[in-house]
Amino acid sequence: MSAAAKDELRRRLLLRRRTRPATERAAAAEAVTAALLAGLRGVGTLAAFVPDAEEPGSGRLPDGYAELGAQVLLPVIPERGRVLDWALSTGELETGRFGLSQPSGPRLGPTALAAAEAVVVPALAVDRSGIRLGRGGGYYDRALLHARPDAVLVTVVFDDERVDELPSEPHDRPVTAVVTPSGGWQELAARTG
Repeated sequence: MSAAAKDELRRRLLLRRRTRPATERAAAAEAVTAALLAGLRGVGTLAAFVPDAEEPGSGRLPDGYAELGAQVLLPVIPERGRVLDWALSTGELETGRFGLSQPSGPRLGPTALAAAEAVVVPALAVDRSGIRLGRGGGYYDRALLHARPDAVLVTVVFDDERVDELPSEPHDRPVTAVVTPSGGWQELAARTG
């Protein structure tokens, strides 16, 4: 798939998210939060993100993570560059770059991600082997370089954002699980060859 085709796919997926009825988003938020928390039970340190209004989990996450009793790291997008910083979630959020919510506490640096046993990674779509399509900025491709090799990588998408196959690049690190409103927590098989 060419870069132009990936951009077009992103555009279509973002448009579909923007046009979802509020009731569908709210129901999805409840369902994915319940499944995600069940799948993450027992995790001591979690890295996650704050969903925007159109993403699954909006309105329930990251507050729902408090039920885990885990230390939660949330991303901070730097004013310049494309390397995520991390800060502990304290319940206090501020508006950061691109208008996204981020924690207001002390910055821990990009390598703080290495402490996480599980990482909730944003995506617009994910395929059956765990290849995800992000928004195209490469922030999480760079961040996941710091993730532990044994970390559980999970993404949350709407049911219709599960696809058979997405193009992959050598730097892609597949997620190991996906959570959808109807399907709950689903383990994924890594692509071979």
